[in-house]
Amino acid sequence: MIRHIVTFTLADPSPEKRAEQASFVASQLRSLVGVVSEIIALDVVTDVHATPGNAHVALISDYEDQAALERYQVHPDHVRVSSSIKPLFSGRAAIDFEV
Repeated sequence: MIRHIVTFTLADPSPEKRAEQASFVASQLRSLVGVVSEIIALDVVTDVHATPGNAHVALISDYEDQAALERYQVHPDHVRVSSSIKPLFSGRAAIDFEV
């Protein structure tokens, strides 16, 4: 199984606006569950302490194998969601590993 973790840093300087955007990002990513069959598990979390320098949102998702992750990444619904949230970010980092 492949675990895919992506962290996102929101660009807006306002803590209130970032909280609103983090909620939007989480709902958009969670909407993919049941739509993209390659997703085995998916969770979205936010930095509870709003620690300076930390990412604001993280996606943690599992896929059967690398091929399933690659199918997820080009799935039209993932591409649509990605396009809708990407303008909100000033940074993104990812890691994929076997579990």
